[in-house]
Amino acid sequence: MQLVVRRNDFLLPAPIGSFDAYLDRVAQIPVLTREREHELAERFRNEGDLEAARELVLSHLRFVVHVARGYKGYGLPLADMVQEGNVGLMKAVKRYEPGLGVRLVSFAVHWIRAEIHEYVLRNWRLVKIATTKAQRKLFFNLRRMKKNLAWLSHDETLAVAKDLGVRPEEVTEMEQRLSARDLSFDPAPDADDDEGYGPAAYLPAPEADPAEQVADDEWQRETSTHLANAIEALDPRSREIVRRRWIAEDKATLHDLADEYGVSAERVRQIEAAALRKLRGALAAA
Repeated sequence: MQLVVRRNDFLLPAPIGSFDAYLDRVAQIPVLTREREHELAERFRNEGDLEAARELVLSHLRFVVHVARGYKGYGLPLADMVQEGNVGLMKAVKRYEPGLGVRLVSFAVHWIRAEIHEYVLRNWRLVKIATTKAQRKLFFNLRRMKKNLAWLSHDETLAVAKDLGVRPEEVTEMEQRLSARDLSFDPAPDADDDEGYGPAAYLPAPEADPAEQVADDEWQRETSTHLANAIEALDPRSREIVRRRWIAEDKATLHDLADEYGVSAERVRQIEAAALRKLRGALAAA
């Protein structure tokens, strides 16, 4: 077996004997520190340094394996899904902006999943009807010999088995495979509990990914901090109007604030609108 990918001049580990050997090998590749990752990303983006890109890819191969394991419910080869995920990782490295302030692993998970999703959708409806030479021969002969869509009777099964030189159990098994229907990727709206699970039910929930959770939490903290600082930068009256109108649990109306400040409701609305513009500008510049 070979698990080697060359796309966009990126080279993954050399040919190896088995997928288990590949897993052992990528597990030995050290994880990059934030500083080293940023340095490599800058070198690749600014200087086109392919060796830096290669190191970024290699250090994240174990994460691709982690993501691919979440799709094992499809019955597709894990090695193939890892291969597709590696392509997504390389696309992510090519598009990664080191100035975004997030780790590559958080950025790359979208690209890795996108490639694996595409592979799953391409292969889910390909029924593995015949995997050996004998099964393929039985498949084509049985399909040719069946005269209608009805199930073979016991006597017909014995006759087919005798003509093809196989056991009756093999004929029955192949007939079941021929008669199997494809599953819809998404269950029908009126599907009951027994039929309400298609391939979509096996997709890992996006919110369940630890890398995305960390990135979302970090973004929420940074946004909250910037917003608090921007509110503090407002003049006292504007700050109080924004707090009473948008933050307080018991929100005040324009007329309530107009009565308190001795101005018109329209004037309160203007102050509020100006304060919100300042906040948006401060957050956009952060």
